[in-house]
Amino acid sequence: MVREYHLHLISDATGETLNTVAKAVCAQFEGVMAREHIYSLVRSERQLHRAMEHIAANPGIVFFTLVNPLLRQMLEAECGRLTVPCVSILDRAVESMGNFLGAKETHRPGGQHEMDSRYLERVEALNFAIQHDDGQNVQALSEADVILVGVSRSSKTPTCIYLAIRGVRAGNIPLVPGMEVAESLFSLGRPLYVGLWLSPERLLQIRRARLTTMGETKGSDYIDEDAVRSEIASARRLFERYEWPTIDVTRRSIEETAASILNLLAERKPAS
Repeated sequence: MVREYHLHLISDATGETLNTVAKAVCAQFEGVMAREHIYSLVRSERQLHRAMEHIAANPGIVFFTLVNPLLRQMLEAECGRLTVPCVSILDRAVESMGNFLGAKETHRPGGQHEMDSRYLERVEALNFAIQHDDGQNVQALSEADVILVGVSRSSKTPTCIYLAIRGVRAGNIPLVPGMEVAESLFSLGRPLYVGLWLSPERLLQIRRARLTTMGETKGSDYIDEDAVRSEIASARRLFERYEWPTIDVTRRSIEETAASILNLLAERKPAS
């Protein structure tokens, strides 16, 4: 039987960092399920008071990222009064960084989300991914950092979008049976090519679910087992011919696939 508990996440910014860390921590425990309560952009005593009222009504562990010393003290004092655990997830990392740099933190909430040059790079990368999805605007694919190649429903598009959020300019080329792709697109100098593939069983499962969602039930080569196996085999032969790195996405999340690609990109960079 799964045991539920309340998990309160309090942040003075968007809460992305907090949510990511909380999910990673919760994933380490089986047989329990967190009922999450998220409070973002908590930057005033009034906002914190409202969060505390909710915590009092639903006692549970509190994770927080608050840089305002007064709000932190108020939160910790109230959690102490309610006898609920209260954990700042960034304290150790910030303290270690400060010791290493010999500098003090700025206590600026949401500093990682400021609209600096890196933020604008991510916006440009996202626009690039959208404009070069599914083989569109192939004339400008040479400007990509990475080009993903794979059959339909091999997670090319969501992986490109995730990479774009990390500032990587990613495009993708679909491999469609009966449709030839210009060989010139496979020999662009700058981009890293990565082949994505998955097991026939998993691909069939994904495609059938896709057709059901779209309200289509007619059979076709798209969900024919022999055709799908041939499609994947053909794609893998192509990857081998060009000696591209490949990733089996059968049981990988988008985040894991993107992390592998980021590692491949890092390996390409010359040592400085």
